[in-house]
Amino acid sequence: MKRVLITGGAGFIGSHLADELLLHGYEVRVLDNLSEQIHPSGIRPSYLSRELELRIGDVRDPQAVRAALAQVDIVCHFAAAVGVGQSMYEVAEYTAINNLGTAVLLEELARRPVERLLVASSMSLYGEGLYRDASGAVRTAEARRIDQLREREWELRAADGSPLVPIPTPESKTPGLASVYALSKFDQEKLCLLVGQAYGVPTVALRFFNAYGPRQALSNPYTGVLAIFASRLLNGNAPLIFEDGRQLRDFVSVHDVVRGCLLALEKDTGPAAVFNIGSGQPRTVLEVAREIGKTLGKEIPPVITGQYRVGDIRHCFSDIGLARRQLGYEPQVDFQDGLRELANWLEVQTAVDRAVEARAELELRGLTV
Repeated sequence: MKRVLITGGAGFIGSHLADELLLHGYEVRVLDNLSEQIHPSGIRPSYLSRELELRIGDVRDPQAVRAALAQVDIVCHFAAAVGVGQSMYEVAEYTAINNLGTAVLLEELARRPVERLLVASSMSLYGEGLYRDASGAVRTAEARRIDQLREREWELRAADGSPLVPIPTPESKTPGLASVYALSKFDQEKLCLLVGQAYGVPTVALRFFNAYGPRQALSNPYTGVLAIFASRLLNGNAPLIFEDGRQLRDFVSVHDVVRGCLLALEKDTGPAAVFNIGSGQPRTVLEVAREIGKTLGKEIPPVITGQYRVGDIRHCFSDIGLARRQLGYEPQVDFQDGLRELANWLEVQTAVDRAVEARAELELRGLTV
């Protein structure tokens, strides 16, 4: 049996991956610091399989990482601080966990290379997705100007004022790093690919789009937007939506994400590879807020704030053609089915609504327009 180390493996996606690996006959070890923002109780989550070995430690600690890597064949690097808005004012924390933590791990892997390295990357590194202009040409859009955002002109336009139409974003798009979080995820990805090639460790970076499903941290106001909306609704509050709610995102079930991870671990993808893992289906944030309310039986109309959050982009959804061709990846969870599964899990959860608190933090620092 192969032994796999998952850094950050007590979290949302990492714990689901652990279950899938155990099901397929792998031994699993998890290194996680049980961050209070994700795990308020500070104890081993009840959903974490008893079949895996949990080591409580920080990925920035060389001794903890060295011990966790003992007799490990494969590493899945999921440890990260997650959140666009929070990253813009907790700059040192995000950089320490995401950049330094990855560097510490890679130094240890340089001393004792493993058979394969998988790193959880993010769609956030794209910034704006790709667009098509009035002539039909594919365009990389410029970031929206502050004066445009103050006028509540949310959509991107060409220099001549003609509209740009969002299209699926492939892995070949040049990164547009719009937040500290995006920059740190790009660094995680590039560090792993670079060091992996230098030391002969086949490395795969998976750019996850907006994952949702059971085990999301409901009391963390910087987690996935679906969990934030659910937390608001469960507390009898309206979901708060930035801009006009028509921004397009790609929501993908955690089960499809984990399926993509397993394929990436078991397929020969060469010395270095990067893949999008999403649903390939764009949905507006407003539509998603309404759908989760309907599924939960709490149809509280969302509140459109008309504010822009620094670090946000307008549209981005995945082109998953490369993952289909090279990994055999195919999303299998219908969005409505995924929402029903999430709703069933939410029935027995306690959610502390901290969305207003998080919004106030951003406003205090001038990070909303």
